Amino acid sequence: MAQNIYDNPDFFSGYSQLPRQVHGLAGAPEWPALRAMFPDMAGRRAIDLGCGLGWVSRWLRDNGAKTVLGIDLSETMITRARQTTTDPAIEYRIADLETIELAEAAFDFAFSSLTLHYVSDFARLARTIYRTLTAGSHFVFSIEHPIFMAAGHPHWTVDDHGRKTWPVNRYAIEGERRTDWFAKDVLKYHRRIATTLTTLIQAGFTIEAVDEFAPSAEQIREKPALEEELERPMMLLVSARQ
Repeated sequence: MAQNIYDNPDFFSGYSQLPRQVHGLAGAPEWPALRAMFPDMAGRRAIDLGCGLGWVSRWLRDNGAKTVLGIDLSETMITRARQTTTDPAIEYRIADLETIELAEAAFDFAFSSLTLHYVSDFARLARTIYRTLTAGSHFVFSIEHPIFMAAGHPHWTVDDHGRKTWPVNRYAIEGERRTDWFAKDVLKYHRRIATTLTTLIQAGFTIEAVDEFAPSAEQIREKPALEEELERPMMLLVSARQ
């Protein structure tokens, strides 16, 4: 079973104050780049893997999806998502992505935001998602960039000239990485970019787009703190097709 850190009260208290949780998709700087990878949602049956508070699930319905199934391991997240959703075409379900079983050809679009780096057996999950999609359907997701994860926490140090540096620790060594982020010993799984993409290809997917997210100049003007994200990639965005 995956680590259910989001039901830790201390973790959830801190996490729920992040801009992307307070302001929804408007508080997620990578959202425009992710959204650009989406196909037309009209009439699609969508699944949102690691749906959290349901921001993307609701967006998918608002933008034409016929039905949406939001999946999350956290009872706290699912409870909050249900409380803030009135659309009967959106269903939220508690499930573990490590062991989830999905019906064949049940969905026409799959999405996941910053969740898959918590999954140890990504190959199994990729095969499961491939089988549950109809022919030609897209799987779009974001994960914590492997370089960002390999840097560890805290991520940066200051050199002799007062500049931040971002050391990358044992990038080629894949497996468990633990960090203190709102709670101690948050467990994530480090995979090289090559491993992530090859796993998708081996599951049957065709890679359509890859983006190592960096904020635009306009985003930095609006929120200067984002300039730090130019120093190293924080997120990896991928679009794959069944």
